[in-house]
Amino acid sequence: MSDTSAHASESASTTTGAAASAAELPGQRRSDSASRAVAGHQAVREAWTVLHRVVAELPDPAYRASSTLPGWTRAHVVSHLARNADALVNLMTWARTGVEHPAYASRADRNADIADGAGRLVQVIREDLYAACDRFHTAAARLTDADWGVTVLHPSGAPISAAEVPELALSEAWNHLVDLDAGITYADIPAGHLDRLLDLAVRPRRARGAGTPLRLVADLPDGRQRTWELPIATPTSSRELSGPAAAVLGWLMGRTPGDKLAGTPPELDAWA
Repeated sequence: MSDTSAHASESASTTTGAAASAAELPGQRRSDSASRAVAGHQAVREAWTVLHRVVAELPDPAYRASSTLPGWTRAHVVSHLARNADALVNLMTWARTGVEHPAYASRADRNADIADGAGRLVQVIREDLYAACDRFHTAAARLTDADWGVTVLHPSGAPISAAEVPELALSEAWNHLVDLDAGITYADIPAGHLDRLLDLAVRPRRARGAGTPLRLVADLPDGRQRTWELPIATPTSSRELSGPAAAVLGWLMGRTPGDKLAGTPPELDAWA
């Protein structure tokens, strides 16, 4: 087994231990926010197992090739994932201590850290990601039920519950796995994760103000349907847009054009 593959396996063991430490005690009922956070954290562990495998199997030269994100190589994407994990640790530290601890010092610092990180040796980039993921799991395991209910600030500046932090990590993992262009597509996302990711993708779209209402319908792999009404700034000939959940998510995230959806997809504002 290669060193990188071994580390990915070790990380999986570490995350299993974190899950055990966060398990509900007999006779204890978790708060809604804590239950949401623990379930979200489990989903992150599953997504990061895939991420670690992809990162470990990518040949070193492939890191210098372009990702699907304009101006970013795969090394940029992996470095961003590491720094984002640390940013989310900051938010969990804020929730645990009560001391304000923003995700990033500034947008400029965030961008500089990603650019600097992408230029390092590939082995260092990989190990940095593994270490950042381990820090995330350790921080999550330290939070109490009450901590998960604390309000912190999303990197965009919007107030959120700390219980949403694992879901932010989940979204980053799957969307950037697609961006790596290394064989993972939205169709590879487990059905249970799609539910959470769709909610996260829809929320900021719905919060962007008035517009022409568009009914959005997503067909989940288990046969269920999810429906939302989105205000769309750019009018479209369709009043309803529907399709497989994976295709809906890719369109909402600005990664796919929506050609697999029934209806005429409107042009969306850029994803913030």
